[in-house]
Amino acid sequence: MCGGVRFEVTERPLSAGYCHCTRCQRRTGTAASAQARIAPGSFRMLAGEDLVKAYRPEGGFAKCFCLECGSALWSVDPGTGEIGSVRLGLFDPGHDIRPQWRTFVDYACDWEPLPGDGLERFAEAKPR
Repeated sequence: MCGGVRFEVTERPLSAGYCHCTRCQRRTGTAASAQARIAPGSFRMLAGEDLVKAYRPEGGFAKCFCLECGSALWSVDPGTGEIGSVRLGLFDPGHDIRPQWRTFVDYACDWEPLPGDGLERFAEAKPR
C-alpha cells in the first residue's frame, strides 16, 4: 500500500483462491483472504526487505506484512522457507488471475454467506 515493499513474481501463479479460515478472517478483518499460490523460486524481492515483518502462528504458515503501512503481503511455508501465497490484491491491475477455489469453508463467517460462484470448495485445506 505504501510502496515500500516491492517484489516480482516471475512465473504465472499455480492457482488462486479464497481462504475462509479463522486466522485469515482475523488477519484481514474480512470473511476470506484472496491469494495466489506461486511456483517455488518464482518470487524475487526488489526493495523493502527491512520493512517485512512476520507473524508465525504455531502450526501454520508465517503471515508477512509491511511494518510501515500494515499491508498483508504473503505467507511463508515453514517447511521450505519459500513464499507460498501472495495476497491477490498486491498484483498490478490487468493480471488476469482469477480465484479457482475456496478453502476452509467449514469456518466461513455466518455474516457473509458463501456465494454460489461455482468455485471448487474444500472443507479444510486444499490438497497440494
